[in-house]
Amino acid sequence: MKRLMLGAAVAVAILLNSGILTAGLLGSGGFRGCPTSACSSCGDFVAARCGCGPQCHTVQEVVWETQQYTCMKTVYDQCTESVPVSCTRNVYETCYRDQCYTVCKPVYQTCYRTVTCNVCKPVYQTCYRDVTCHVRKPVYQTCYREQCYTICKPVYQTCHRTVCYNVCKPVYQTCYKDVCCTTCRTESETCYKDVCYTVCKPVTECRTVQECCGEWVTETRHIPGPVVQKCVVDPCNPCCTKTVCVQCPGRTICCRKWCPKMVEKTITCTRMVPEVCHKQVPYTVCRQVPVTTVKKVPYTTCTFVTETCQKQVPYTTCTMTHQTCTRKIPYTTCCYTDECITRRIPYTTCQMVSECISKQVPYTACTMSQETCTRKVPYTVCRQVCETRTVSRTRCVARQVPVTQTRCVPRVVCRTVQTCCDPCEPSCGAPADAGCSSCNQ
Repeated sequence: MKRLMLGAAVAVAILLNSGILTAGLLGSGGFRGCPTSACSSCGDFVAARCGCGPQCHTVQEVVWETQQYTCMKTVYDQCTESVPVSCTRNVYETCYRDQCYTVCKPVYQTCYRTVTCNVCKPVYQTCYRDVTCHVRKPVYQTCYREQCYTICKPVYQTCHRTVCYNVCKPVYQTCYKDVCCTTCRTESETCYKDVCYTVCKPVTECRTVQECCGEWVTETRHIPGPVVQKCVVDPCNPCCTKTVCVQCPGRTICCRKWCPKMVEKTITCTRMVPEVCHKQVPYTVCRQVPVTTVKKVPYTTCTFVTETCQKQVPYTTCTMTHQTCTRKIPYTTCCYTDECITRRIPYTTCQMVSECISKQVPYTACTMSQETCTRKVPYTVCRQVCETRTVSRTRCVARQVPVTQTRCVPRVVCRTVQTCCDPCEPSCGAPADAGCSSCNQ
């Protein structure tokens, strides 16, 4: 890596001393002084590099951005108001009168009569009888006998022996070596760009609107009374009556009526007018600059040293010894004995006995008795009551409400594009006869 960087530095120094690179970079024409022989395949490399290389030019693009603006929207609110209204309603009342009626009520009575009958009643009796039988009863007896046996008993003994073994012991050593490393240092540069933004300014206007309003007017109406039939004495024959139609007196009611009318009113409205402003916004451009440093890196080496050690290893020896022991083994003997036993066995006898019994049998007797009762009979009476009730009426009132909406606004953005201007190379974007002047425009 050191040799590569040293070779690059020597090449740059040779180009600077020859004046070709300096004239190409610092001249007013850039790489326009490219000789014609440099485009041939056998020309000089330094002369050929004078007419090629990347060129930069500015390209404008249209970018659409979202923008919010405020406009006024008409909203109708519903207002509810209460209006008193006088009216007449019928009130029904329930009254009661007494009414007598006769009912027949049954009277029940429980009586008893005597009934005689014969029944058979069982009589149970428990008796016993003696039963004699012979049984053989076993008699068990446990006995013991002695038995001799031989066992082998192990005897353990722990001994030690000396064992030699080799151990490799590591020896560590820290050394240092020089290492070249390249780090990147960040350099910042502050630039400015022009940014367009929109500011909404309020504009006050006066306009005339029509509002619906009115007033209440009281009206008086006369309602005639109903026509009813009435019984009167005939003036020609006082002993007879006749039915005539008589009209009841009427009533007068008052009603309130709403009379609407349109009134023009001047109101003040404020609307927001957008205005485009410009400002310089700073932004920071960062670039990385390589820096080469040399640092000492520690590393550890390890060597092994052989060492002989001794240790005591235990081991166990086992010897068997014979021993004679005695044990008792149990066994059981059985013999039978005859035995005569007597036991009582119960049995039950049943005998039927006739018996005469008397019992009381109930029966019900019914007699009817008359009874006078009184009950309440309802009837309805109607009367008229004047009252005032409230009626709700709804009307619409218009008002202006600001509403925020979003729209797309175009904005021109400038960016730098790097292009190739070597007409001799096939990868160049410029035509071969255009020369290097087309890339510098």
